[in-house]
Order: sequence, then structure tokens, then C-alpha cells
Amino acid sequence: MTVDFLVIGAGVAGLSFALRAARHGSVLVLMKGGAYESNTAWAQGGIATVLPETQCFSGDSIESHVADTLDAGAGLCNETAVRTIIAEGAATIEDLTGYGVDFDKVGERFQLGKEGGHSYRRILHTRDTTGLAIARALIETARQTPNLTLLEHHVAIDLITTTKLGAVADDRVLGAYVLNALTNEVSVFRSDRVVLAAGGCGKVYLYTTNPDSATGDGVALAWRAGASIANMEFIQFHPTCFYNPGATGPEARSFLVSEAVRGEGGVLINDKGEDFTKHSDPRGSLAPRDIVARAIDRELKRTGADCVYLDVTHQPKGFMRERFPYIHETLLKYGLDCATRPIPVVPAAHYQCGGVVTEVNGQTGISGLYAVGEVACTGLHGANRLASNSLLEGNVMARLALADMLCHCAPGKPAPLPPPIPDWQPGNTAEPDELVVIYHNWDEIRRLMWDYVSIVRTDNRLRRAAARLRNLGKEVREFYWGHRVNADILELRNLVTAASLIVDCAVRRKESRGLHFTLDHPATEERFRHDTVLRKF
Repeated sequence: MTVDFLVIGAGVAGLSFALRAARHGSVLVLMKGGAYESNTAWAQGGIATVLPETQCFSGDSIESHVADTLDAGAGLCNETAVRTIIAEGAATIEDLTGYGVDFDKVGERFQLGKEGGHSYRRILHTRDTTGLAIARALIETARQTPNLTLLEHHVAIDLITTTKLGAVADDRVLGAYVLNALTNEVSVFRSDRVVLAAGGCGKVYLYTTNPDSATGDGVALAWRAGASIANMEFIQFHPTCFYNPGATGPEARSFLVSEAVRGEGGVLINDKGEDFTKHSDPRGSLAPRDIVARAIDRELKRTGADCVYLDVTHQPKGFMRERFPYIHETLLKYGLDCATRPIPVVPAAHYQCGGVVTEVNGQTGISGLYAVGEVACTGLHGANRLASNSLLEGNVMARLALADMLCHCAPGKPAPLPPPIPDWQPGNTAEPDELVVIYHNWDEIRRLMWDYVSIVRTDNRLRRAAARLRNLGKEVREFYWGHRVNADILELRNLVTAASLIVDCAVRRKESRGLHFTLDHPATEERFRHDTVLRKF
């Protein structure tokens, strides 16, 4: 199949791009699973945006939002990218409301929430299911948009580039090999304009707030294609994942209690009822996420407790049911009334701040290949993401990427004759009958990353992780080349690649900064105030 635009991923970034691109040519969007299996659909909090006073009551300013973002980023933000993205906030809200997203209002003005690290109320939300509301509006619009095709259960195996096919004159993208996960058939999807919007890599860790689909696919695809990767050591751990060890199922294991709950007065306490976070930062429970997550980690290690607690019992009766209905009802389903009992919580892997090196418009070092959203590293987040900047980034990058693409590689513009793309060759390989090997390696990767490369790190733990990941990578490569591919093998292959990139970046940073904290190098040093960039070739 040949299309004008090939989009890999269907969160806010991928769909925002696809809907606009469909006005200029044919668009194909690949979804690894179902339509709502994305980090966007799971996002509870909202979108951080500065709007005119005619649309909200806040007293906020773009300069304040920029300052908060730079502060959270711990010296590694690209200020130009920060200003560019934040300045587009009002345009993003106009874009999303145009697709049918109904943000909460008080009268005729938007209701604003507050989250950790923000100086003002600036979070637009749709109760506590903002991401789902955005995903639903974009998907329903996409399904009715001419020139736009959504393909569920299609997994990108590898990007096809001129360099990988032996051409040395230029390095440009030609398309991708794609697996139909329902039939296990592999096809070539041809396009000179490919957008990676495949999200993050939370499933690299044993405990995560991410859906099962977040296996680092976009970063792994880009790495194998020869794109540069940066700052993967900065993995954000969300401080408040519901601690529910006896329950089963994906939602029970990774149910997020939104940071907006703390923005509305929720307080983190230990089992004695003490607000321990004040010892780490005067902002307490509303400090940036890296500070709060480390404070929880220290408290758990100090006391030997299994969890801490998020206390909202001081709120008026009915407050949680009204403001956070999804959280309230989900907790009730698991036997906890948060109006009368504090919520047990632990940190869990949440968001990658690094990724594929791009300009703010998503352009990578490979012509025609763009990366947008969480998979991209623009410099917006630096060493730690400010809460609720991500949905904003995804939409803004999508719009900027299309504008740049139409200037430099628009459909219909003459391009150099590409080399022929060979069909996929499955070879004389066996069916994957030893699935236990896949599941064992998957589990081992996630456990070693949690134990060795988590909230607090050491040189020795990182060396152990790197050594084991090298062996696991070899085993996975042998399994990949010795069996017919299926979705499980491809996810495992991407998972070990993403894990290795995280560790390789972490080993190179001999300081503590933002989300990367190491006991062997606890100070922040000016000589490390630069991105950690990895290049394959």
C-alpha cells in the first residue's frame, strides 16, 4: 500500500496530525491495539494552558508557565521549544474544542485546576477523564474524515530507509514493514512522509501507570533506523499509583490517582498521619513530581511500609464524587471510600522525558521522518516534565510537523527515485511455540529495571542492569531471527531496546539532575548541563 502520510500511533499527537494532513492527501494511521489503547486515553489530569482572561479566571501569564516549565526541567529545557509550545496553548484548545472536546466550565469560562509545580491554576480538564474525552473526540472525527484510514491491530516492525537499503547519497524514509497482528501477515506500507507518534515506554518497568501497549515502540523503531536518541535516563515516576496488591487486571495494577487530586487539596501522609513531604520541599505534596516521588521512596525505605497515603478525607462531603467521579467510582469498586479513608499509593513509571531527537516541529535527522508527542525529545521537558504539558505538546507538535512537512516534502513534489523495496521475507523459520521464553524475558526486563534503574540509582546497579540487558538483547535477537514474528516478539524486541537506551543514557550521566538521581553522584554539576545523546551509526 502507498499513502501520502503514514502515522504510527493514535494518541493526541498522531490523530491531531492525521486530521489536518487528510486535507492534503491520503493518511493511514496504524494502531497497535484497539483505538483507545494509548497514553492519551488513560490521561486523567488535563492540559496546561494559558488563556485570555475572557475565557477563564486565573491571573496567569505565558511567562509564568514558561518559568514553571524551566524550573521543573532542572536546567535541561530548550527554552525556545518551551516558549514555542506554550505560546500555542490557546490555539490547541481551539483545535480540540473544534473536534468536540467539552472542557469543564463555570458559567461561560473554563474551570481551571492546579497540579504540582504550577504557580497558578491553568489545567483545563474534563472531570478526571480528560485524555479519554480527547481520544474519543479525535477518533470519532477521524472515522468520519475522508482520506483518513484507521487500522487497528497493526504493528510496525521496522522503518524502511534509503540507508538501510544500501543507498548512501541521502538518508530518507520510504515506509515501514507492518504486521497484521490478527493474521500475522506482513506487508509493506510505502510513504515518503512517516510520523512516529507511538508514545512512551512505561511497560519497561514492573509498575507503571501506562497501558500494556507502552513498550517503547517508537524509540526502538527510530533507533534501528539510525535516528539519534537523547535523555532516556529521565523517566518520570508518578507519585500516586493506587496500591492494590490483591487485585488483578490491568486497571487494578496501574490505576492512577491524578495529580489534580493533590492540586485540589489532597495531602500525602504516612501511616502515622504525618505529612512527610514537607521535609523534602516547602511545597509539600504540590512539589514537582521528581521531588515528591523521591520523598515517597525515602519514606518507604525509612519505615519499611508498603505504601503511603493520599488523604482527601478533609474535603466536603460529595467533593470527590463531583470533581473526580472516575477516581471515586473506581476506588469504590475496589472497596475503598476515599471520602472516609486515605488512598494507599506508591510511585510508578509514568512518562519518558527523552526520546527521538527532533526539532520542535518533530523533524528528525532522517528526511521525511518526524516524531511527535511523548516519543520525541524536543527539549520541552528537560530533566523532568511539568505536569499536564504533554497533551499540549502532542497537539502543538502535530500542527508544526505538518506545516514543515508541507514546505519540504509535500505530496506531489518530485523526489529522488527510491531504490526498490523488497517484500518481507519470513524465511524458513519456525512458529513461536516457546512463548514461555518471551514471557520470562519480558518479566525479567521489567523486574531488573524496577530494581536497578528506578527512582534511586547507583553505578553498581546500572552496571548490573547493562550487563544483563546485553545478554537479554542477544537472546531476543536470536529469538526474533529464529521465529516467525508476532506481536509478542515485536514488543519484547522493542522493550529490551528501550530498556537498554535508558540504562546507556543513565550510565553516562555522573550527576543527579531532575528525574535521574544516583547515590554515587548526588550533586548537580554544571559540566553535565547538556543532553545525553546516543547515535547508532
